[in-house]
Amino acid sequence: MKILVTGGSGKLGQFVVNDLASNDYEVVGIDQRHADKLPHGARFVQTNLHNIGEVAGAMRGCEAVIHLGAIPNPYDHADEVVFANNTQATFAVLQASSLLGIKKVVIASSVSAYGAAWSPRPLYPSYAPVDEAHPMDNRDAYGLSKEVDERTAEMFARRDGMQIAAMRFHWVGSPEEIAGIGPGGTNDYERTAKILWGYVDARDAATACRLAIEADFGGFKAFNIVAPDTQSHTPTEELLRTYTPNTEIRGSIPGTTSGYTTEKARRLLGWEAQHGWRS
Repeated sequence: MKILVTGGSGKLGQFVVNDLASNDYEVVGIDQRHADKLPHGARFVQTNLHNIGEVAGAMRGCEAVIHLGAIPNPYDHADEVVFANNTQATFAVLQASSLLGIKKVVIASSVSAYGAAWSPRPLYPSYAPVDEAHPMDNRDAYGLSKEVDERTAEMFARRDGMQIAAMRFHWVGSPEEIAGIGPGGTNDYERTAKILWGYVDARDAATACRLAIEADFGGFKAFNIVAPDTQSHTPTEELLRTYTPNTEIRGSIPGTTSGYTTEKARRLLGWEAQHGWRS
């Protein structure tokens, strides 16, 4: 199978390209800048993700798409640039997929879509463990762009019968960044309370993308892609009671288990994280 990866030169994109190539997929990576290094069997096409014609040209011959290309936070660009870039690129990629009859697509969403991560004022999840049904309550351009991306994907899934997975990634760390968390873990509890002290290793995030292409679940579905533990040695329920007292604890969160549930990804994709900072 030949798979297109947008944002293939980015931090996560390079791990996705490598994971696909190592599993015998033919890979086309597209981005605005060249990849530093491509694995055997992969090629790069410099592409403007807002141009449907360019995207479709690079996509020709592909059977699936993993769309990662986006501005990854709300701070480095003006709000209108972040929102317009991310939503326009997602529409262009899905429209090109539709025109070429591609039926399996993965898009990069984010736990930021729930609203708390980049909120300019303190905002915390309504309940924990956070599942994919948690309300989206955005107050920033980046989180809003991910919310709109998901609604756009839902439309294409309804209209064209596509299977689209929206991967709600937590902070994606390289193996070196993940190793840098330990051995003491984070002690920045208050600042990171909005995201419930979570993370995910880039290798696990890449595997999740591949599994979402390989799975057959039909229609549009969102998945939390988060490591199974927090970045702390302190029990998660204790952290929640101390730093997010208005967050309802709806179920048992034993020990340092994550404040996000990934049961849906395990059940429908067969995904479970294999890498963590403790190891």
